Amino acid sequence: MRLGVLDIGSHNAHLRIADLTAGYPPQPVATLKRPLRLGEATGSDGVVKQRAIDRLTAAVREAADFAARHGVHELVPYATAAVRDAVNRDSILAEIQAATGVLVGYMDAEREARLTFLAARHWYGWSVGPVLLADIGGGSMELAYGGGENPDLALSLPLGAGRLTRHWLPNPDRVKRKHRERLREHVESVLAKSAGELSARHLVDQATAVATSRTFHQLARLCGAPKTKAGPHVARELRLDDLPGAIELLATRTAAERALLPGVSAARARQILAGAIVAEATLAALRLTRVRVCPWALREGVLLDWLRERRGPGWRLLSVQGRSA
Repeated sequence: MRLGVLDIGSHNAHLRIADLTAGYPPQPVATLKRPLRLGEATGSDGVVKQRAIDRLTAAVREAADFAARHGVHELVPYATAAVRDAVNRDSILAEIQAATGVLVGYMDAEREARLTFLAARHWYGWSVGPVLLADIGGGSMELAYGGGENPDLALSLPLGAGRLTRHWLPNPDRVKRKHRERLREHVESVLAKSAGELSARHLVDQATAVATSRTFHQLARLCGAPKTKAGPHVARELRLDDLPGAIELLATRTAAERALLPGVSAARARQILAGAIVAEATLAALRLTRVRVCPWALREGVLLDWLRERRGPGWRLLSVQGRSA
Protein backbone atom coordinates (compact mmCIF):
# COMPACT_ATOMS: atom_id res chain seq x y z
CA MET A 1 0.00 0.00 0.00
CA ARG A 2 1.38 3.41 -0.94
CA LEU A 3 0.20 6.21 1.32
CA GLY A 4 0.79 9.94 1.08
CA VAL A 5 0.68 12.10 4.21
CA LEU A 6 0.28 15.83 3.64
CA ASP A 7 1.11 17.75 6.82
CA ILE A 8 0.00 21.40 6.71
CA GLY A 9 1.85 23.28 9.43
CA SER A 10 2.59 26.91 10.20
CA HIS A 11 5.72 26.96 8.01
CA ASN A 12 5.32 24.34 5.31
CA ALA A 13 3.06 21.96 3.50
CA HIS A 14 5.08 18.75 3.70
CA LEU A 15 4.06 15.68 1.73
CA ARG A 16 5.68 12.37 2.61
CA ILE A 17 4.97 9.30 0.47
CA ALA A 18 5.77 5.84 1.82
CA ASP A 19 5.10 2.21 1.07
CA LEU A 20 3.46 0.39 3.97
CA THR A 21 3.87 -3.32 4.60
CA ALA A 22 2.76 -5.15 7.75
CA GLY A 23 5.73 -6.01 9.94
CA TYR A 24 8.03 -3.37 8.41
CA PRO A 25 8.64 0.33 9.07
CA PRO A 26 7.34 2.79 6.47
CA GLN A 27 9.58 2.74 3.41
CA PRO A 28 10.17 6.30 2.10
CA VAL A 29 9.35 6.88 -1.56
CA ALA A 30 9.36 10.65 -2.11
CA THR A 31 8.79 13.95 -0.34
CA LEU A 32 7.64 17.41 -1.37
CA LYS A 33 7.83 20.53 0.78
CA ARG A 34 6.47 23.98 0.00
CA PRO A 35 6.69 27.12 2.19
CA LEU A 36 3.47 28.54 3.59
CA ARG A 37 4.37 31.00 6.40
CA LEU A 38 0.83 30.78 7.78
CA GLY A 39 1.90 31.91 11.22
CA GLU A 40 3.39 35.14 9.90
CA ALA A 41 0.22 35.74 7.87
CA THR A 42 -2.13 35.35 10.84
CA GLY A 43 -3.35 38.64 12.25
CA SER A 44 -3.89 39.54 15.88
CA ASP A 45 -7.56 38.74 15.30
CA GLY A 46 -6.66 35.12 14.47
CA VAL A 47 -7.57 35.44 10.78
CA VAL A 48 -5.18 33.96 8.19
CA LYS A 49 -4.71 36.46 5.37
CA GLN A 50 -5.76 35.68 1.81
CA ARG A 51 -2.24 35.68 0.35
CA ALA A 52 -1.31 32.81 2.67
CA ILE A 53 -4.50 30.93 1.81
CA ASP A 54 -3.56 31.26 -1.86
CA ARG A 55 -0.12 29.77 -1.13
CA LEU A 56 -1.76 26.96 0.79
CA THR A 57 -4.23 26.20 -1.99
CA ALA A 58 -1.44 26.09 -4.57
CA ALA A 59 0.64 23.82 -2.31
CA VAL A 60 -2.25 21.38 -1.80
CA ARG A 61 -2.91 21.21 -5.54
CA GLU A 62 0.76 20.55 -6.27
CA ALA A 63 0.99 17.92 -3.52
CA ALA A 64 -2.07 16.05 -4.84
CA ASP A 65 -0.67 16.04 -8.38
CA PHE A 66 2.72 14.89 -7.08
CA ALA A 67 1.05 12.08 -5.12
CA ALA A 68 -0.91 10.96 -8.17
CA ARG A 69 2.25 10.85 -10.29
CA HIS A 70 3.87 8.61 -7.67
CA GLY A 71 1.01 6.13 -7.66
CA VAL A 72 -0.33 6.95 -4.18
CA HIS A 73 -3.40 4.89 -3.27
CA GLU A 74 -4.60 7.15 -0.47
CA LEU A 75 -3.74 10.73 0.41
CA VAL A 76 -4.14 11.85 4.03
CA PRO A 77 -4.22 15.67 4.06
CA TYR A 78 -4.47 17.32 7.48
CA ALA A 79 -3.82 20.70 9.05
CA THR A 80 -2.30 21.31 12.45
CA ALA A 81 -2.57 24.29 14.82
CA ALA A 82 -1.99 27.15 12.35
CA VAL A 83 -5.18 26.29 10.45
CA ARG A 84 -7.02 24.42 13.20
CA ASP A 85 -6.96 27.45 15.52
CA ALA A 86 -7.61 30.08 12.84
CA VAL A 87 -10.80 32.10 13.15
CA ASN A 88 -11.45 31.53 9.44
CA ARG A 89 -10.56 27.82 9.50
CA ASP A 90 -13.77 26.57 7.93
CA SER A 91 -13.63 29.04 5.06
CA ILE A 92 -9.95 28.13 4.43
CA LEU A 93 -10.76 24.43 4.16
CA ALA A 94 -13.81 25.11 2.00
CA GLU A 95 -11.75 27.27 -0.36
CA ILE A 96 -9.10 24.57 -0.70
CA GLN A 97 -11.71 21.95 -1.52
CA ALA A 98 -13.45 24.17 -4.06
CA ALA A 99 -10.20 25.01 -5.82
CA THR A 100 -8.48 21.59 -5.73
CA GLY A 101 -11.05 18.90 -4.99
CA VAL A 102 -8.97 17.91 -1.94
CA LEU A 103 -10.86 17.56 1.33
CA VAL A 104 -8.36 18.65 3.99
CA GLY A 105 -9.16 17.61 7.55
CA TYR A 106 -7.66 18.57 10.87
CA MET A 107 -7.06 16.68 14.06
CA ASP A 108 -7.45 17.95 17.58
CA ALA A 109 -4.31 18.68 19.55
CA GLU A 110 -4.60 15.60 21.76
CA ARG A 111 -4.72 13.31 18.74
CA GLU A 112 -1.68 15.08 17.33
CA ALA A 113 0.18 14.32 20.56
CA ARG A 114 -0.95 10.69 20.52
CA LEU A 115 0.19 10.07 16.95
CA THR A 116 3.54 11.74 17.55
CA PHE A 117 3.95 9.57 20.63
CA LEU A 118 3.20 6.48 18.53
CA ALA A 119 6.03 7.42 16.17
CA ALA A 120 8.49 7.89 19.02
CA ARG A 121 7.49 4.59 20.63
CA HIS A 122 8.07 2.71 17.39
CA TRP A 123 11.41 4.40 16.84
CA TYR A 124 12.82 3.57 20.27
CA GLY A 125 10.97 0.32 20.94
CA TRP A 126 10.06 -1.26 24.24
CA SER A 127 13.53 -1.44 25.78
CA VAL A 128 13.49 2.24 26.80
CA GLY A 129 10.49 1.71 29.10
CA PRO A 130 7.93 4.50 29.55
CA VAL A 131 8.39 7.49 27.23
CA LEU A 132 7.91 11.18 28.06
CA LEU A 133 7.51 13.14 24.83
CA ALA A 134 7.80 16.86 24.09
CA ASP A 135 7.05 18.37 20.68
CA ILE A 136 7.33 22.12 20.01
CA GLY A 137 5.39 23.20 16.94
CA GLY A 138 4.61 26.58 15.49
CA GLY A 139 1.26 26.97 17.21
CA SER A 140 1.38 24.61 20.17
CA MET A 141 3.53 22.28 22.22
CA GLU A 142 2.49 18.72 22.97
CA LEU A 143 3.48 16.63 25.96
CA ALA A 144 2.69 12.93 26.24
CA TYR A 145 3.59 10.08 28.58
CA GLY A 146 3.01 6.36 28.47
CA GLY A 147 4.42 2.87 28.75
CA GLY A 148 2.63 1.40 25.73
CA GLU A 149 2.00 2.25 22.09
CA ASN A 150 -0.53 4.86 23.10
CA PRO A 151 0.15 7.49 25.75
CA ASP A 152 -1.62 7.37 29.08
CA LEU A 153 -1.53 11.16 29.20
CA ALA A 154 -1.50 13.62 26.27
CA LEU A 155 -1.52 17.40 26.66
CA SER A 156 -1.43 20.34 24.27
CA LEU A 157 -0.24 23.73 25.47
CA PRO A 158 -0.37 27.11 23.63
CA LEU A 159 3.43 27.32 23.58
CA GLY A 160 4.23 27.05 19.88
CA ALA A 161 7.36 28.95 18.88
CA GLY A 162 5.62 30.93 16.15
CA ARG A 163 2.65 31.87 18.32
CA LEU A 164 4.90 33.08 21.14
CA THR A 165 7.12 35.07 18.79
CA ARG A 166 4.10 36.93 17.40
CA HIS A 167 2.60 37.69 20.79
CA TRP A 168 5.62 38.21 23.05
CA LEU A 169 8.58 39.38 20.95
CA PRO A 170 7.59 42.66 19.24
CA ASN A 171 10.80 42.77 17.21
CA PRO A 172 12.27 39.28 16.72
CA ASP A 173 15.40 40.82 15.16
CA ARG A 174 16.18 43.00 18.17
CA VAL A 175 14.91 41.18 21.22
CA LYS A 176 15.17 43.17 24.41
CA ARG A 177 16.02 41.35 27.61
CA LYS A 178 12.78 42.51 29.24
CA HIS A 179 10.78 40.86 26.46
CA ARG A 180 12.73 37.63 26.85
CA GLU A 181 12.11 37.66 30.59
CA ARG A 182 8.38 38.30 30.16
CA LEU A 183 8.17 35.47 27.66
CA ARG A 184 10.01 33.12 30.00
CA GLU A 185 7.66 34.01 32.86
CA HIS A 186 4.66 33.33 30.65
CA VAL A 187 6.02 29.96 29.49
CA GLU A 188 6.84 28.92 33.05
CA SER A 189 3.35 29.85 34.25
CA VAL A 190 1.69 27.80 31.48
CA LEU A 191 4.00 24.86 32.16
CA ALA A 192 3.54 24.92 35.93
CA LYS A 193 0.27 22.99 36.06
CA SER A 194 1.18 20.38 33.44
CA ALA A 195 4.66 19.79 34.78
CA GLY A 196 3.24 19.58 38.28
CA GLU A 197 0.76 16.92 37.18
CA LEU A 198 3.49 14.80 35.62
CA SER A 199 5.77 15.22 38.62
CA ALA A 200 3.04 14.50 41.14
CA ARG A 201 2.37 11.17 39.46
CA HIS A 202 6.13 10.42 39.45
CA LEU A 203 5.99 9.92 35.70
CA VAL A 204 9.10 11.94 34.88
CA ASP A 205 11.42 9.86 37.05
CA GLN A 206 10.36 6.64 35.33
CA ALA A 207 10.53 7.79 31.73
CA THR A 208 12.92 8.08 28.82
CA ALA A 209 12.68 11.73 27.75
CA VAL A 210 12.24 12.19 24.00
CA ALA A 211 11.82 15.32 21.87
CA THR A 212 10.57 15.66 18.30
CA SER A 213 9.95 18.59 15.90
CA ARG A 214 12.22 20.77 13.81
CA THR A 215 12.68 23.15 16.72
CA PHE A 216 14.30 20.49 18.89
CA HIS A 217 16.32 19.13 15.95
CA GLN A 218 17.70 22.57 15.12
CA LEU A 219 18.48 23.42 18.73
CA ALA A 220 20.30 20.11 19.17
CA ARG A 221 22.38 20.80 16.07
CA LEU A 222 23.12 24.34 17.28
CA CYS A 223 24.33 22.83 20.55
CA GLY A 224 26.66 20.36 18.85
CA ALA A 225 24.58 17.34 17.77
CA PRO A 226 25.61 15.58 14.53
CA LYS A 227 24.46 17.02 11.20
CA THR A 228 21.37 15.69 9.45
CA LYS A 229 23.48 14.15 6.71
CA ALA A 230 25.00 11.80 9.30
CA GLY A 231 21.71 9.90 9.04
CA PRO A 232 18.67 9.27 11.25
CA HIS A 233 20.25 6.42 13.22
CA VAL A 234 23.00 8.57 14.73
CA ALA A 235 22.13 9.35 18.36
CA ARG A 236 21.28 12.98 19.03
CA GLU A 237 20.36 14.71 22.25
CA LEU A 238 19.75 18.17 23.64
CA ARG A 239 21.14 19.01 27.07
CA LEU A 240 19.61 21.52 29.47
CA ASP A 241 23.03 22.94 30.34
CA ASP A 242 23.60 23.93 26.72
CA LEU A 243 20.40 25.91 26.30
CA PRO A 244 21.25 29.12 28.26
CA GLY A 245 24.26 29.69 26.02
CA ALA A 246 22.19 28.97 22.91
CA ILE A 247 19.54 31.45 24.03
CA GLU A 248 22.13 34.18 24.58
CA LEU A 249 23.66 33.45 21.18
CA LEU A 250 20.30 33.63 19.40
CA ALA A 251 19.19 36.74 21.27
CA THR A 252 22.19 38.75 20.08
CA ARG A 253 21.57 38.04 16.39
CA THR A 254 19.02 39.09 13.81
CA ALA A 255 16.94 36.46 12.04
CA ALA A 256 19.26 36.65 9.02
CA GLU A 257 22.28 36.13 11.26
CA ARG A 258 20.66 33.23 13.10
CA ALA A 259 20.07 31.48 9.78
CA LEU A 260 23.86 31.31 9.37
CA LEU A 261 24.29 29.38 12.63
CA PRO A 262 24.69 25.57 12.59
CA GLY A 263 21.36 23.83 12.14
CA VAL A 264 19.15 26.95 12.06
CA SER A 265 17.01 27.22 8.92
CA ALA A 266 16.00 30.54 7.40
CA ALA A 267 12.33 29.51 7.73
CA ARG A 268 12.58 29.16 11.51
CA ALA A 269 15.20 31.81 12.25
CA ARG A 270 12.64 34.35 13.49
CA GLN A 271 11.04 31.98 15.98
CA ILE A 272 13.95 29.78 17.06
CA LEU A 273 14.69 32.03 20.05
CA ALA A 274 11.17 31.56 21.42
CA GLY A 275 11.52 27.83 20.75
CA ALA A 276 14.76 27.73 22.72
CA ILE A 277 13.13 29.50 25.66
CA VAL A 278 10.27 26.98 25.61
CA ALA A 279 12.70 24.06 25.39
CA GLU A 280 14.76 25.29 28.35
CA ALA A 281 11.71 26.03 30.49
CA THR A 282 10.19 22.64 29.67
CA LEU A 283 13.29 20.65 30.55
CA ALA A 284 13.73 22.66 33.75
CA ALA A 285 10.06 22.29 34.77
CA LEU A 286 10.20 18.53 34.21
CA ARG A 287 13.58 18.25 35.96
CA LEU A 288 15.21 16.77 32.87
CA THR A 289 18.92 17.17 32.23
CA ARG A 290 18.64 16.05 28.60
CA VAL A 291 16.27 14.69 25.97
CA ARG A 292 16.84 12.28 23.10
CA VAL A 293 15.97 13.81 19.74
CA CYS A 294 13.77 11.47 17.71
CA PRO A 295 13.84 11.58 13.88
CA TRP A 296 10.23 10.39 13.62
CA ALA A 297 7.28 12.63 14.47
CA LEU A 298 3.66 13.27 13.47
CA ARG A 299 3.84 12.26 9.81
CA GLU A 300 5.38 8.92 10.71
CA GLY A 301 2.76 8.50 13.41
CA VAL A 302 0.00 8.90 10.83
CA LEU A 303 1.65 6.29 8.58
CA LEU A 304 2.09 3.85 11.47
CA ASP A 305 -1.47 4.34 12.66
CA TRP A 306 -2.85 3.67 9.19
CA LEU A 307 -0.78 0.50 8.95
CA ARG A 308 -1.79 -0.59 12.44
CA GLU A 309 -5.48 -0.08 11.88
CA ARG A 310 -5.54 -0.94 8.16
CA ARG A 311 -7.80 2.03 7.69
CA GLY A 312 -7.72 5.83 7.82
CA PRO A 313 -6.56 7.32 11.13
CA GLY A 314 -9.89 8.82 12.10
CA TRP A 315 -10.51 11.69 9.72
CA ARG A 316 -11.62 11.76 6.10
CA LEU A 317 -9.27 10.28 3.49
CA LEU A 318 -9.11 11.24 -0.14
CA SER A 319 -8.48 8.77 -2.94
CA VAL A 320 -6.12 10.59 -5.28
CA GLN A 321 -7.48 8.69 -8.26
CA GLY A 322 -10.90 10.13 -7.52
CA ARG A 323 -9.74 13.72 -7.13
CA SER A 324 -11.53 16.19 -9.31
CA ALA A 325 -9.47 18.37 -11.63
